[in-house]
Amino acid sequence: MISAGKSALTVGPVRGTLFLLAMPVLGEQLLNSMVGIFDTYLAGNLPGDVNVAATAAIGLAAYVGWLASMIVMLVGTGTTALVSRYAGAGNHAEANHFANQSLSLAAMLGALMFVVIYALAPGIARYCHMTGLSFEVTVNYLRVDAIGHTFMSLLLVASAGLRGVGNMRTPMVIFAVINVINVVASCTYVYGLGPFPKLGINGIVGGTLTARILGAVIIVIVLARGRAGLQIRNAELAITWERAVRILRIGVPAAADGAVMWIGHFVLLAIISQLAPPPLGPAYFAAHIIAVRVEAFTYLPAVAWATATATMIGQALGAEDPARAKRVGHEAVMQCGALSVLVAVLFFVGAGFIYRTMHDDPLVQQEGAAPFRILALLQPLLVISIVYIGGLRGAGDTRVPLLITLAGTVLRVAVGAVCGLAIRHDLLGAWMGMFSDMTWRALAASVRYARGNWTQTEV
Repeated sequence: MISAGKSALTVGPVRGTLFLLAMPVLGEQLLNSMVGIFDTYLAGNLPGDVNVAATAAIGLAAYVGWLASMIVMLVGTGTTALVSRYAGAGNHAEANHFANQSLSLAAMLGALMFVVIYALAPGIARYCHMTGLSFEVTVNYLRVDAIGHTFMSLLLVASAGLRGVGNMRTPMVIFAVINVINVVASCTYVYGLGPFPKLGINGIVGGTLTARILGAVIIVIVLARGRAGLQIRNAELAITWERAVRILRIGVPAAADGAVMWIGHFVLLAIISQLAPPPLGPAYFAAHIIAVRVEAFTYLPAVAWATATATMIGQALGAEDPARAKRVGHEAVMQCGALSVLVAVLFFVGAGFIYRTMHDDPLVQQEGAAPFRILALLQPLLVISIVYIGGLRGAGDTRVPLLITLAGTVLRVAVGAVCGLAIRHDLLGAWMGMFSDMTWRALAASVRYARGNWTQTEV
């Protein structure tokens, strides 16, 4: 039985506490997104025909990386829910034990992901109809990038544990370091600065890999010193079946949720790859990749508030205050929703500038800007779904969000295929599926959260 306890996160004003908690996570998310955006920028401005192939390779690797992060939710979601619940109850020893168990599970999961992605890289490229230079570049990129997922899984799960105890700043600082390392290393490898040879597209993935390895090393050192709210203890790293089951019982539906969502996105990506023959088809594909990257400026703030919401809800429920837990999610939607409106306006007005900056192919610029303006208008819906579902996960309620995502994925694929391949044969037609999914998930998540019975979820 978890005994009641109090902390600043369980008794402080909801609005101010949530905002201060979300800010470091927002900084972390934006810095993390800059790795992908900078890599896409480098790829889009490589000389010759390789830039389109490089953009496609990086975009596909981003989807695979997203799937990898969803799989890490097997451990990460359960870690945050359990660590925050015990921290809110004042049982810090048990919170620390669950964090150590999670690190061991993350190491095993990361190694497994490397083996699977390395083996499946050619099949993934063929699935997206890549041939010739695009196929070669993509397979090599995916396989090198797979090494980084081994280290990234440790970094993500360790960060999830720190957030569970309310430490949002340490992950933010580490991701800031990763961002700097990635920029410096990628530029050095791509352009052959100093003693390094000029590697082109291989330099981009080399810089990302270098940053991820160093990031994992840094966070392990921080946890070993025990000054961030959690500490690595060798005796607690050996996996205990009962605790592992509790972590995974929460995490499996969340990971399945993420995997289902990823499948929907990946199938839509395949639909986009078949919209038209070259040169229009590859231009649609590159325009979609750029949109996904840039949309991070809405998606990642939403994830930041969702993460802060999950921590506060978990701690409030641990302190036996369900009314406070429910207020947190509504406040998070208000705060992040206001930001999403601003971002939507900037996206709508600056669509042309964004595409001109991110790619030097006039066809990519032309085919991407117009549909991106429509996508801009739906950004508040994206925030609503992410924040409310993040709050539900913080309470340990992961099964209903899975059903919501499953229904949305069916909509995304069905509508995208019909409007994209059968009716319009352009990017906007395919994106109609994406728009349908975003609308459904916002409505369904709002209804589930408003009912409030998730506050009774046992972890």
